[in-house]
Amino acid sequence: MSDPGRIVNDPQTAISEETRRIEPALIEIRRDIHANPELGFEEVRTAGVVQRELEKLGIAHRTGIGRTGVVGTIEGGRPGPVLAIRADMDALPIHEQTGLPFVSRIEGRMHACGHDIHTSTLLGVAAVLQRLSPQLAGTVKLVFQPAEELLTGAAAMIEDGVLEAPNVDMALGFHNHPDMPVGRFGYVHGACLAASDRFDLYVSGKSGHAAHPDDAVDPIVAAASLITQLQTVVSREVKPIHPAVVTVGAIHAGTVHNIIPDRVHLRGTVRTLHTQSRAIAETAIRRLCAGLEQSMRVSCELQYVQGVPPLFNDEGVLERTVGSVRAQFGDVVDKGEPSLGGEDFALFANRVPAFQLRVGSGTPGRADKLHNSGYQPDESCIGLGVQALSRAALDLLS
Repeated sequence: MSDPGRIVNDPQTAISEETRRIEPALIEIRRDIHANPELGFEEVRTAGVVQRELEKLGIAHRTGIGRTGVVGTIEGGRPGPVLAIRADMDALPIHEQTGLPFVSRIEGRMHACGHDIHTSTLLGVAAVLQRLSPQLAGTVKLVFQPAEELLTGAAAMIEDGVLEAPNVDMALGFHNHPDMPVGRFGYVHGACLAASDRFDLYVSGKSGHAAHPDDAVDPIVAAASLITQLQTVVSREVKPIHPAVVTVGAIHAGTVHNIIPDRVHLRGTVRTLHTQSRAIAETAIRRLCAGLEQSMRVSCELQYVQGVPPLFNDEGVLERTVGSVRAQFGDVVDKGEPSLGGEDFALFANRVPAFQLRVGSGTPGRADKLHNSGYQPDESCIGLGVQALSRAALDLLS
């Protein structure tokens, strides 16, 4: 990349050559982060890696945004809008079973969602865009976010002003997708990820001997009845064409075989793509709990927390980004379907026009899934993601 004229006249070649030059280093960074995973709001070491690399590149940055987040800033050669590009940094409380040479060194923690891929990808974008900065008409904010898995990191960074000074005009997010072959990219019009709400429900009865249920009020039977009733929220109250899920993910009750306990604790999640469905689900769950109290003689304490909203892709940012990816690689972008997974990048998209790009990370011959103890993404998705996002930023700020 010694000829600056090639940067001006041939962005495709400039971006691909610079990416190839730095790709081995990015893979090493990814493996280092992978071997040292940190949970949400504990990403001190990871943030230090990001800070170190931004300093090497001469990119101005701030730390401690949203507790452990880092924000780098690249000023373009001409005035223009402000584009934020966001990557998440946190790992999951999963024991890794990949057997890789760079396997997690920390018991019970693993980058099973590929946020190590995301962090190293955005560092690559930082390197490319710093090189291309004279060609940018505007500013790029590089947002390295903590605690996405907790769905609270974006809110913490927003509270600390990540979308201000200067004010962000549009945002790009991205996520690796093992269900897509490496080398392919994807998009979804409109809502691509769901609102993610959660509930804790305590069903209280009266304890007693298992041989004499007539002297007790059994909260386990009541809770079991409620679990089956909860499935009618989606099947009988939400519009069939509106995707929704109500899942009870944990049940805690009792200690031994022959005692009916006093209380059952249920924990669950509600996922919806539409605002109307979100309201219907919460109202229905509250009504079913009230009915259970009357029908089963128990008392119910429901703690219902609305989490992040659905992630809506802005059509303008989507179309321009998809066009940029095609200009860089050709016909490698596919229209996908929404997912009921949740993502707190939705909070960015609630405030500014935004789009989340899907980056294929499927390793040939494997059928990996996210949040799995054996997840092994194809590392070539790092360089491909760098090229796609760098080209999109260059075109959005041209």
